[in-house]
Amino acid sequence: MNRKMTRVLALVLALLAMTSALAEEPASGTEVVPADPYVELSTPYPAMTVNAGDEITLDLAIDNYSGASQDFALRVLDMPEGWSGDFSAGGQRVGIVHARDGEVVDAVAFEMAVPLEAEAGEYEITLEAAGEGFSDQLTIQLTVSAEELGNSSFEVEYPSQEGDAQTDFTFSATLINNTLTAQSYSFAASAPAGWTVSFMPSGETTRVAALELEARTTQGVSINVVPPQNVSAGTYEIPCTATTVSERLSFTLSVTINGSYDLMLSTPSGVLSFDAYSNQESTVQLTLTNLGNTDLTNVNLTSSAPSGWTVRFATETIELIEAGATVETTAYVTPGENAMSGDYLTTITAADSNTSDAVEFRVTVKTETTWGVVGVAAIVLLAIIIFAVMRKFGRR
Repeated sequence: MNRKMTRVLALVLALLAMTSALAEEPASGTEVVPADPYVELSTPYPAMTVNAGDEITLDLAIDNYSGASQDFALRVLDMPEGWSGDFSAGGQRVGIVHARDGEVVDAVAFEMAVPLEAEAGEYEITLEAAGEGFSDQLTIQLTVSAEELGNSSFEVEYPSQEGDAQTDFTFSATLINNTLTAQSYSFAASAPAGWTVSFMPSGETTRVAALELEARTTQGVSINVVPPQNVSAGTYEIPCTATTVSERLSFTLSVTINGSYDLMLSTPSGVLSFDAYSNQESTVQLTLTNLGNTDLTNVNLTSSAPSGWTVRFATETIELIEAGATVETTAYVTPGENAMSGDYLTTITAADSNTSDAVEFRVTVKTETTWGVVGVAAIVLLAIIIFAVMRKFGRR
């Protein structure tokens, strides 16, 4: 009996213990209210290492467990001399944040800039969020590193390019002002005679002779290089400089011009028409001009003429036309024997293995003047005969 009573008593004590624990545990979904009301201003990174000239954004959070919804005024209590900063939210400056009781507002940030003149060392910034009867302060430790300022630089990404004589070359360069003051950089290029070099801020089309750059800033620069029309094949170097009162920054561009081929066929006068007579050879002077920067060799002349016509050349194959040179030759065109009076088209083509050109001549075939004289004489003779016959038989 004693054992049974002991077991019952132990069971009762266990049930009482469980009931007490359940009574102390809050119901699911019920907010835990802190024993003492408070407000907290915090940031995930209260200590940072920065460089002079850096722009910093500190994310802030305001925990309101004061027991009531209220507005909190944001203030900068302490900041090193010459430094500046503002509170912001959603891209706008703010000075007051409203937080409901039990709410954490984490959409606020503190934006600041470290002065370029800031010396290496330890600095503190103290911020405050103050409501009615509750406030909190946040101290941020900033270590400005002893970054040594270097010289400015003017560098090009790909300094060597190649193309033909008709290519406009564009180089992408970067200009960096790594000093503590704004600088004016004057641009210059030493290009061969006939070449054009221009400087433009990246993304713009306006040519500039100089650029003003703020301290510790970078500017992209596009450099446009245009070779002269009849430039010879080869590699050309173009030194470029950006100069201030205290610095001279430079690099050298390299442009390789490949061989270009261009041929023009014409006549000395530029006239592409002439008169001819059937079954008679007409002479046409031709000019062949090498407009490229590479010599042309074995230039062949061919033709396409109406049926029954013949075209021959004084020189069917021209062995050499130097770059920029012009040579002359002669074409002999003979209309067919039965060619009637009128206009006809004859095409002459000049070509080598790299380039070609063709011109179309308008050939006007005319009646031979001798036959016209014979016809007139025959008509006159016939008239005389008729007149004589009429006179003789008229008297009878």
